[in-house]
Amino acid sequence: MKKILFLLLALTIFSCTNKTEKEIVHLEGFALGTTFSIKYIDKDLINYDKSIDSIIRAINKSLSTYLITSDISKINQGDSTIIVDDLFKEVFIKSKKIHQETHGIFDPTIGVLVNAWGFGPEKPIENLDSIKVKELLKFVGFEKVILNQESMIIKKFPEIYLDFNAIAKGYTVDVIGRFLESKNIADYMVEIGGEIRARGKNQHHEIWKIAIENPNEDGSRSYAASILLDNESIATSGNYRKFKIDESGQKFAHTLDAKTGFSSKTDLLSASVISTLDCADVDAYATAFMAMGYQKTIEFLKNRNDIKVFLIYAKPDGTIGTYATVKFDK
Repeated sequence: MKKILFLLLALTIFSCTNKTEKEIVHLEGFALGTTFSIKYIDKDLINYDKSIDSIIRAINKSLSTYLITSDISKINQGDSTIIVDDLFKEVFIKSKKIHQETHGIFDPTIGVLVNAWGFGPEKPIENLDSIKVKELLKFVGFEKVILNQESMIIKKFPEIYLDFNAIAKGYTVDVIGRFLESKNIADYMVEIGGEIRARGKNQHHEIWKIAIENPNEDGSRSYAASILLDNESIATSGNYRKFKIDESGQKFAHTLDAKTGFSSKTDLLSASVISTLDCADVDAYATAFMAMGYQKTIEFLKNRNDIKVFLIYAKPDGTIGTYATVKFDK
């Protein structure tokens, strides 16, 4: 789903005699099928673009379903001899935890359905019907996959197809952030496709500020709110410009349901998740919340003081509402 999170550049005006603003290194490029923007403060102004490119290549080699020679692709093709690396193991363990917390709503084995419906790298199934979907559901369920002590993946069925795309961008953000920290860089912002990890302050000595977009159905762009990331991560899932209207006039976003195998109606149009947790975690939670819908997300949040959200949802009368547990910046 298209990400709706954009960086808000602070419009702070400095006089020509002000010498306090720090110099910043800004790297931009493409990764994981989207764009990235990395900003950090380094007294030596070292450009780490080659190291960051190496990180992205390593993650693709481990986790990309769009790279046929990646470890995950080989595992999906039935190779049970692959010994996975630490990147794969961390994503697997994080995914297993969130899968359990969300009672299976977040499920990386949904890949077989993603492909069947034409949303993945594999060839879709023509004339997909309920009978075929029911057959495919046999291969869905992250509890049917284990990571053994030899760092190999054991699948209950060879047809099980792993897909970590709902957590991979956030995880890549984390790995790059950790790399910068290993170089004693305390002030940085890493963004890939709208997923952000921020630490310290920007060049203006201010906490990093981002903006969340308004749900403008006419395609115009404006912002609903801006928030400060105080050593936090944020991820957003949703696309309120692509929704359906049922016979009663209600608006619904559609997402695949790992339980039924079909697209399920959800009144949640956008979920922005903010936390001191890793960006991988908030990336996965944002995806799970979109599948849960508004009410189930609210119930989930009652026991999670470590997660803040900004939700955009469709009301029963067809209008759009918002719900926030995050403090906005003016």
